[in-house]
Amino acid sequence: MAKRKRNNSKTDSNILKYIAWFLAVIALVLSSLVAGYYLGYEEAKEEITYKESQQKEKRLTLLKKIEQTKLPSVHSRLQTVLQTESKKAKEIKVQSKPEVKKQTLKKVVKYEGASHEYETTSLAKPPSRVKREDIKRSSNKPKLVIIIDDVSVQSHVKAIKSLGIPLTMSFLPPTKNRPHSAKLAAKENFYMVHLPMEAQNFNAEEEKTLRVNDSQQVISARVQEIKKLFPKVKYINNHTGSKYTSSEVAMNRLIFAFNANNINFVDSRTTAKTQAPKVMKNFGLKYVARDVFLDHRMDKPYIKKQIKKAIRIAKAEGVAIAIGHPHANTILALHESKALLKEVDLVYINKVY
Repeated sequence: MAKRKRNNSKTDSNILKYIAWFLAVIALVLSSLVAGYYLGYEEAKEEITYKESQQKEKRLTLLKKIEQTKLPSVHSRLQTVLQTESKKAKEIKVQSKPEVKKQTLKKVVKYEGASHEYETTSLAKPPSRVKREDIKRSSNKPKLVIIIDDVSVQSHVKAIKSLGIPLTMSFLPPTKNRPHSAKLAAKENFYMVHLPMEAQNFNAEEEKTLRVNDSQQVISARVQEIKKLFPKVKYINNHTGSKYTSSEVAMNRLIFAFNANNINFVDSRTTAKTQAPKVMKNFGLKYVARDVFLDHRMDKPYIKKQIKKAIRIAKAEGVAIAIGHPHANTILALHESKALLKEVDLVYINKVY
C-alpha cells in the first residue's frame, strides 16, 4: 500500500514537472512574440521616420532649386522661340557655301534675317511724312497700324500672336531657307507681303529681288507669282528697295503690275528719294507710307521710345503707320507697351486704307 502511494506521488511530481516545462515554453514563446513585435514595431517606426525625413529633405531640395532657378523670363522665352528657326537657316546657309572664306562665313552667321536699310548709313532722319486724307474712323481714338516685316517661319507667327494685339504681319516670299512662308500666311485671315527690291547697298540680297532694270514683263510675272503664292494679298510693302523706289521708271512698272492684280502699295520709305508719292499721284492712287521704324536700332529702350513716337503721330494726324520686325526685343517692347497702346485704336492696315 505504501509502495503504491510512492508511485502515485512520483507520477504527480512528473506531471507537475511537465506542466512547469510546458508553461515555461509557452512563456518563452510569448516573450519571443512580444519581443519580436516590439522590435518589429520599433524598426517599422524607424523606417517610417527615415522615409519621412527623406521626403522632407527632397521637398526642401526641390524648393531650393525652384528658388535658385527662376522660371524663364519673357525675354528668354522669346529668344528661344525666335532663334530656333533662324539657327536652322544659318546652318543651311553655312552648309550650302563650303568654299567661302572665314570672313564671309562670319557675316552669314551674324545675319539674323532680313531688315530694312536706309539710303545711307549716315541718314539720321527718315523722309518727312505726307499728310493723310480720307481716314476710315471706327472710333474716336486715333488709329495706329503696326506692320511686322520679315515674317517667314512658324516661330515668328507664334511670337507675334502671343501678344494678343492686332499686328499686321508682312510675309517674305518663300525661298529655300524659308520654304513655308506662303503656307503660314494662308492660315491667316489677313496679311501683307514684304517684297524684296533693289537697294543701294545690300547686306544680304534676297532671292528674286526686283531690280531697277527689270522689264515690265519680268516685274508683272513676279507680281503674278506673288499673287499665286499669296492669293489673299491686298497690300505689299518693299523690303529694302532704296534704289528701286528712287527710280520713277521702275516704280511706274511696279504700280502698273500691282493695279493689274488689285494690290495696294505701302512705301516702307527706305530712302528720302522715293518716287512713290509722284507715281501714285500719276496713277490717281492714294500714297500710303510708314511713319516710324520701331527697331532700326534693336535695343528695347529705343524701340519703346519709337512706339511712343508712333502714338504721338497718330494722335496728331489721326493715324500712323509703324514698321517693326520679329526680333525678341521688339516683341518684348510691344508686350511692355500694351497699356500705352490702349491710348490708340490699334488696327490692321486694311481698316485704315
